[in-house]
Amino acid sequence: MFKIRLLALILLLSGIGIGYFNYITEVKQGSSFPFHLGLDLSGGSHLVYQADVSNLQKSEIGDSMAALRDVIERRVNLFGVSEPVVQVEETSGIISNGAKHRLIVELPGVTNIDAAIELIGQTPLLEFKTERPNGETFKIIAAQREGKRLKEDPYINSPLSGRFLKHASLEFGNTQQGTLSNEPIVAISFNKEGADLFAKITKENINKTVAIYLDGAIISSPVVQSEITGGDAVISGNFNPKEAKQLVGRLNSGALPVPIKLLSTQTIGPSLGKVTLNSGIKAGEYGLIAVAIFLLLWYRLPGLLAIVALIIYLMMMLALFKIIPVTLTAAGIAGFILSIGMAVDANILIFERMKEELRKSYQVKALVDGDGVDAVSVPDAIREGFARAWLSIRDGNISSIITAAILFWFGTSLVKGFALTFGLGVLVSMISAITVTRTFLYAVAPRKNKGIVRFLFGSGIK
Repeated sequence: MFKIRLLALILLLSGIGIGYFNYITEVKQGSSFPFHLGLDLSGGSHLVYQADVSNLQKSEIGDSMAALRDVIERRVNLFGVSEPVVQVEETSGIISNGAKHRLIVELPGVTNIDAAIELIGQTPLLEFKTERPNGETFKIIAAQREGKRLKEDPYINSPLSGRFLKHASLEFGNTQQGTLSNEPIVAISFNKEGADLFAKITKENINKTVAIYLDGAIISSPVVQSEITGGDAVISGNFNPKEAKQLVGRLNSGALPVPIKLLSTQTIGPSLGKVTLNSGIKAGEYGLIAVAIFLLLWYRLPGLLAIVALIIYLMMMLALFKIIPVTLTAAGIAGFILSIGMAVDANILIFERMKEELRKSYQVKALVDGDGVDAVSVPDAIREGFARAWLSIRDGNISSIITAAILFWFGTSLVKGFALTFGLGVLVSMISAITVTRTFLYAVAPRKNKGIVRFLFGSGIK
């Protein structure tokens, strides 16, 4: 019994310690563990882009989308946006209206949509394209000059794009055609994979044109004189120094590996986000108070212990939100509040099974000798109650966790916030119910169930 009570004391002190951690990291300025609030709670801009992966092989899509996310992250970080969220989303055509591969950009504190769009849109798309076979390129160019087939691209896509770019710099001097000039040019270098692709392209297109596209427009179309190894190239497009310098900055901040198209925008003001946050907190407080009153009135001493365990559970969840960290949204708070209900549900199942064991034992003993003393001790009833309730708790929580995992895997960013907090809450509540509550019950349980003990461990009006 001493060990059980010592363990209960350790759990109680641990809960107090976790609660203090949550408090001090929230009030301390510049804390390393703040709560991370989503746009719907903090305010900002939410942008959804469609990525055009039609020119990529299926095996290249994953890497290209990851590269796209990294490029956009670098771009928004240059503007000093606090804790931006950039994530890739793959959805079904029915849900996304045909936009299967999407990029979600959340910019906390940026409430000017035009500025946000300009911030993302300034990142250039750099492409290298080769001539079509059988002289079709120059036929298309000639036709375009005559005003025919203006939308047809005279060049063929190559696998080389801005995703392989390592560095860009501003230079004055020789162009790729070998002529001397004071014209500003942009020198670029590729990483090893890009250098190998560039060498292969130039080798296969000697005495042919390799066109360089920037944001879908041809800016340079040099004729390849020989294979170019080493991964270095130049872009010349009749730039003035200011334009060339700007292009260098844009390329170094990240050239898009695939083109993107803006699908939707949303702005949430900080005042609206604050109202949403306060509403979510109030809902959680009222719900917790109502549940605590029910547990205390209906289950008495076990209910009081369940309230203490529930508070420890809440402290654990809040600490996990800070440490992981979890970006809290309105949907996420809803998932968290719902998980509190799951935690209470586990305790109720345990208490009901305990009550059944105590009542059954008391009735059997009363029929045998009429003295009304239980044949089963309170600790035995607790043990049997947990054993009988465990299977129901396990099956119910596992099914909830599976549902949360499916929602997180296939859902959109909004659904993922709900799924993460709900799934995490269910997992922690299961641990809380089978460890914290049980330890507290064993720590205070007397051997016999009679008199005041029977009242304290009873429930309802009986």
